[in-house]
Amino acid sequence: MTIDFAYSAIAMAIVALVTWLTRGMPHLLFGGRKELPATVLYLGAVLPAAIMVILVAYCLRNIDVTSFPFGLAEVFSILLVILAQALRKNALFSILIGTVCYMILIRTVFPA
Repeated sequence: MTIDFAYSAIAMAIVALVTWLTRGMPHLLFGGRKELPATVLYLGAVLPAAIMVILVAYCLRNIDVTSFPFGLAEVFSILLVILAQALRKNALFSILIGTVCYMILIRTVFPA
């Protein structure tokens, strides 16, 4: 039982240290400067979209378009996300509505 406690305590300490370092890194790197470097601003502007594209590609990588349901649940969900984003401009809402649509479709309309 003491080994489990020690392992858990060490794991939590490492997680806390890593969290503290990642949160404190910007303050350590940029100090008290008011303006961020141009590179950081550029990365902050392009990385969110790039990460979303990578995640979508990763999620769609195993679709079999040669057999039923031909990826239709995914296509309908992606189209709904695009529509929701165009209308509401709320990423969280768009992701939520796309996920709910996909889950409903794979459980009811296109079950495996």
